[in-house]
Amino acid sequence: MIGRLPLDEQFAALKSALARNEVLVEVLNRTAGLGLPDWYVTAGCLFQTVWNVVTDRQPTTGIKDYDVFYFDDRDVSWQAEDTVIKAAREAFAGLPAEVEVEVEVRNEARVHLWYEQKFGVACAPHASTEAAIDSFAATTCCLGVRLEPSGRWRVYAPHGLADVFNLVVRPNPVLAPREVYETKTARWQQQWPELTVLDWPSRPAGLMPSSS
Repeated sequence: MIGRLPLDEQFAALKSALARNEVLVEVLNRTAGLGLPDWYVTAGCLFQTVWNVVTDRQPTTGIKDYDVFYFDDRDVSWQAEDTVIKAAREAFAGLPAEVEVEVEVRNEARVHLWYEQKFGVACAPHASTEAAIDSFAATTCCLGVRLEPSGRWRVYAPHGLADVFNLVVRPNPVLAPREVYETKTARWQQQWPELTVLDWPSRPAGLMPSSS
């Protein structure tokens, strides 16, 4: 079982699995050419590729969105982000995919400006792209990959890779509300019924019961 291998072997297995998704590899290569600060391709397109490989599906099955995060707090205006989005739209035109896919590019330095309106809870400003990845609703989602100028793959996986390979979805109650987690996991289970989805905790993470 890959999730029980040493970390270096898990990393090699991750790279091997992700490389089977030709769309993902193309997104990584084209994003590297944009010169975005502190960028990662992240979220579903990564762990869902692994799920597909582990369950003997085509690597791109069920994946329609490829998320690119970057961090630039020098200008957090919508105009600055929109300029990057438009440049990315040109860069990602004509992706070689069997079905139409969307590449969504977002500046994580701006998340706190719109998060509460969308999700109903306040979000403190992120200090980095990694901090934004840390806040996903499931720890299994906390995964980012980018290509360094040397061509080396940089992988950010603060919770490790075991759950990703073992098809376990574990809640991460640090920011996103329970409803987000349960909506996402219900959708994922329809596509990947092999998943083991753990319940949202009854109390916030780190909150110990009273001794009184």
